[in-house]
Amino acid sequence: MFEPTQLRTFLTVAETLSFTGAGQRLGLGQSTVSQHVRRLEEAAGRQLFTRDTHSVVLTEDGEAMLGFARTIQLANERATAYFTGSGLRGRLRFGASEDFVQTRLPEILEGFRRDHPEVDLELTVELSGTLHRQLADGRLDLVLGKRGRGETHGRLVWRDRLVWIAGERLRIDPGRPIPLILYPPPSITRARALDVLEGAGIGCRIACTSGSLSGVRAAALAGLGVVPHAHGLIPPGLRQLPPRAYGLPELGDVDFVLLRARQGRMRPEARDPADALASAVLAAGGWLHQPM
Repeated sequence: MFEPTQLRTFLTVAETLSFTGAGQRLGLGQSTVSQHVRRLEEAAGRQLFTRDTHSVVLTEDGEAMLGFARTIQLANERATAYFTGSGLRGRLRFGASEDFVQTRLPEILEGFRRDHPEVDLELTVELSGTLHRQLADGRLDLVLGKRGRGETHGRLVWRDRLVWIAGERLRIDPGRPIPLILYPPPSITRARALDVLEGAGIGCRIACTSGSLSGVRAAALAGLGVVPHAHGLIPPGLRQLPPRAYGLPELGDVDFVLLRARQGRMRPEARDPADALASAVLAAGGWLHQPM
């Protein structure tokens, strides 16, 4: 018999690859986390992690335990929810901006589904501006995305800098308009980039428009132009341009926030699930926007 508490701790360490990070997420001391993992390893008779002062890595047996632990914990939670009637239920329509495609958000959503199996979670991935509209129209219950400059609504998750990024193949001829790779309207980063360039009197042309992060990244890797992007979410293979490169102006900060449907728009069945998912996102903190 494997102890559910130890399995939960093991899963959290496997997700964060950090005993300290797992303790912060679970509200446990690092020594307690280490004790849970050690006792689980004793029960299994196998080493589940190799670890030193710099890294934590799952062993082959740890990878096997990962699948078993998720199955056991999910079954345990479903049984508990069924017999106690205290588990969350309902339908939650959650929107996340395109920025989070390559972050840890999928792991957070997996954890939410594992913790609340009776909640029907519907995910919409779109541009932040589009998600704002859908939230206002009552088509979403909770949104994680950017807010425009000067806006104050929503609960701040973290603040980042917008920077210019590009691929190694970028070549810009002096004296010619700056080629831009942008999301389509109503993209918040698109609007910011065009506003600051116009304010600085710098000519530009739109070399590529894509509604997906993969499309933007592909165009940048091909050297088609520069991209306004959050510093903490730079896609693999792309780099931040040096300050004032090609005369490009500063883009300023950007806020990533959680927004709930307004009073009267939130369906009663979505209120408690929205609170639970918002808490999970906020608890993740800086870990959320680390790359996969």
